[in-house]
Amino acid sequence: MGYGDLTPQQVLDALDAAGLRGDGRILQLNSYENRVFQVFLEDGSAVVAKFYRPGRWSDAQILEEHAFALELAEAEVPVVPPLVLAPTQAVAGLALLGAPPTLACLAGHRFAVAARCAGREPELDDPGTLERIGRFIGRLHAVGRRQPFAFRHHLEPGPDGQRALRLIIDGGFVPPDQLPAWRSTCEAALALVVAAFDAAAPLATLRLHGDCHIGNVLWRQTGEQSGPHVVDLDDAMQGPAVQDLWMLVSGDHATMARQLNRLLEGYEQFSEFDDRERTLIEPLRTLRMVRHSAWLAERWIDPTFPMHFPFFGSAAYWSQQTAQLREQIEAMAG
Repeated sequence: MGYGDLTPQQVLDALDAAGLRGDGRILQLNSYENRVFQVFLEDGSAVVAKFYRPGRWSDAQILEEHAFALELAEAEVPVVPPLVLAPTQAVAGLALLGAPPTLACLAGHRFAVAARCAGREPELDDPGTLERIGRFIGRLHAVGRRQPFAFRHHLEPGPDGQRALRLIIDGGFVPPDQLPAWRSTCEAALALVVAAFDAAAPLATLRLHGDCHIGNVLWRQTGEQSGPHVVDLDDAMQGPAVQDLWMLVSGDHATMARQLNRLLEGYEQFSEFDDRERTLIEPLRTLRMVRHSAWLAERWIDPTFPMHFPFFGSAAYWSQQTAQLREQIEAMAG
């Protein structure tokens, strides 16, 4: 089942069944992976409802994400946890999962609900902002180190890279005239990724946000909650600490080193950082590039993706990917 039958009325009916009665106003928010809606309730408040992409995560994986968010909120780390669902009456076909129940399933769609929480992108060119974000991630990781994920994805550079490579090739997404160059370059780049992780081993891993880029860290301006927070842990995973830091630095090598140092000034107030993980920034960037292409390939049957990514599959796209992977090979070798 996809999203073809998920109408605004079905969204309102699902929330009503879970004890959250909307006043009829609903706004679809930007999200490629899931379907996310802002819904205004009759009591004057507003919530955000996320309808999970079918088949992406198991119930156990979603509930483990929810439990992590609740644990972070209990530790006063500024995240927006899922609401505990409490229907006012029994609804035929409604299943509630979790202890406490935070995941619901109705008419084949699984969904969770959270309070609406607004914010803006942080200004990463401000050293003080970087340090505060570092403190925030350090606090998140201090909780993340308490125990490992049992069901969520564990970052494994070798298998993750090879799965992405095979998905792209087996799906026939690379034009024949681009395939030899892209494939050989990708294989060489992924081999360097694995070598970098092997050289840094053994690495400690912990529960992570997993997709900690500037668009996923929001900045609130008012009251006690002023500062960085996150509203979604949809990509939470087990991996090395640097996974939640490297996407927040950019520029040439010297600039990234300065930015990372500033992040770590805040981070290490709450969590230790293994300096060997600095060498994994470019390997992780490389792995993300390949996995992003695989993500587009895997989602191509969803009509939303061809509409928003019309360039994917073109010769120009794969030529650019080959060139960027060659740059990454140079960066990892240097």
